Amino acid sequence: MAAKSSKPNFKPTAGYVLIEPLEAETKTASGIYLPDTASEKPLKGKVLAVGPDEITDSGAKRSAPVKAGDYVIYKKWGGNEVKIDGKEYLFAKFEDVLAVEG
Repeated sequence: MAAKSSKPNFKPTAGYVLIEPLEAETKTASGIYLPDTASEKPLKGKVLAVGPDEITDSGAKRSAPVKAGDYVIYKKWGGNEVKIDGKEYLFAKFEDVLAVEG
């Protein structure tokens, strides 16, 4: 029996990136542990895959602002969450990516 891959085998469509959200902090800087209900969803994640360039309504080509392996900050309410093999991922539009770490 083959081992399950830890990375989903999906290629985003044009204009989208596949992001693996980083785990939310469970402890504050001062050492206080937070319950699951108190922690906010992470807004930072690792780009796993990038879709092809997007063609805008005006006909212009929009290239991806990131590449696979980049760590990004994305919009709080942007993207579409999916659960694959019990793990959460996010498909976000290129414009939902706010910053690239680096």
